[in-house]
Amino acid sequence: MVRAARIALIVSAAFASLGFVLLAAWQIQRLGWKQDLIARIERQVTALPVAPPAVTAEITSADEYRPLRLQGQFGPAEVLVQATTVLGGGHWVLAPLRLDDGRTVLVNRGFVPPERKAPEQHAAPTGPVEVVGLLRLTEPHGGPLRRNVPGEGRWYSRDVAGIAAQLGLTGAVAPYFVDEVADPAQPQRWPRPGLTVLKFANNHAVYAITWLALAVMSAAAAIYLVREERRRLPT
Repeated sequence: MVRAARIALIVSAAFASLGFVLLAAWQIQRLGWKQDLIARIERQVTALPVAPPAVTAEITSADEYRPLRLQGQFGPAEVLVQATTVLGGGHWVLAPLRLDDGRTVLVNRGFVPPERKAPEQHAAPTGPVEVVGLLRLTEPHGGPLRRNVPGEGRWYSRDVAGIAAQLGLTGAVAPYFVDEVADPAQPQRWPRPGLTVLKFANNHAVYAITWLALAVMSAAAAIYLVREERRRLPT
């Protein structure tokens, strides 16, 4: 191997080690973020339900998964959003709930499999209702690889503004939606509520250790190559 190639290999190993260290640092940062997220969700979901925030209130990630208690009446329309859950593939059923004060909140009433997506198989209750659910942030545009196509009725994410426009909602519409929680009195109800994902994988520590191990190996290789290069130098 010519000297220039050996030097290039040394430099590559050194840069690889630095890159792996940066990746490990990023995973450690992600670990802290994930731990904070998990702790916040655990605090939020065990809290008592509260009244929904004002439509004009600033909603941030700190508000997500906060339990809310809503009182109002469901409208006659709904939107189906494609979903994959522990029950398989199907749809979320999103329906507008007109609150007693005139505001409207989109409620994710739960999941239905494909054979139950016909409206008559999961009609919303009529008259005044009380809904308890978790505040969720809007999911604009669509899924990672599929954009929503409102004109064709194809929804891949729970885009509050887009769905509100599709339903022709007027007046004050909350900028968030609410995942209805499970009803112990109706455990087999369709749509099936209570399927909000509240457990998140937390493998960032493993990833960080892996990147650090690769950094050490790359650094060791660079040191070995430097020593070999010095040994080759004429005395």
